[in-house]
Amino acid sequence: MHCRVVVEAAVPVFDVETEDEAIRIAISKTGEMLNPDLNYVEINMGERTSPSGEELPPAFIAADEALVALELEMTVFNVEREEHASRIARKEIGQRLENIPLEVIQIEEFEDEDEDEEDGEADEDTADDADADDDDNGTETSENNSDSSREDSAESDEDANSDDEILPEFEDLVE
Repeated sequence: MHCRVVVEAAVPVFDVETEDEAIRIAISKTGEMLNPDLNYVEINMGERTSPSGEELPPAFIAADEALVALELEMTVFNVEREEHASRIARKEIGQRLENIPLEVIQIEEFEDEDEDEEDGEADEDTADDADADDDDNGTETSENNSDSSREDSAESDEDANSDDEILPEFEDLVE
């Protein structure tokens, strides 16, 4: 399951005169803190309303200081449930936005249909292969088993070497 998580952040901005200036500075400041590690997080102006339901601007200014409401959107992949996605998003964003309060305001769950169809077919193929391997393994002698385990370890060493080339790019994306 994949989730789109929207987190509200209260970003303080200093020495500002107008709401537009405060919003621009807050977006810029937040972008600098998130980039380049989290350049996939979308930054939008937040929405505020009064208790009576009246829409308010996202920035509150007092004594040339502002508190700006921003919405940070992030997609979290391969999570077990919405709570898990929420914790991941708050942790990833919160690590870079120190001393800025965060609150999860929306979690939208979505499934990638193409992957689900491919996973279903791959699972069936894997199960068929495993059944065939079980039948073959039951008739092998201990000498054949040790030879095949040596071949498997040689193949896994080759796989590990090819994975080393792919893995650093993946780790860079995760970080």
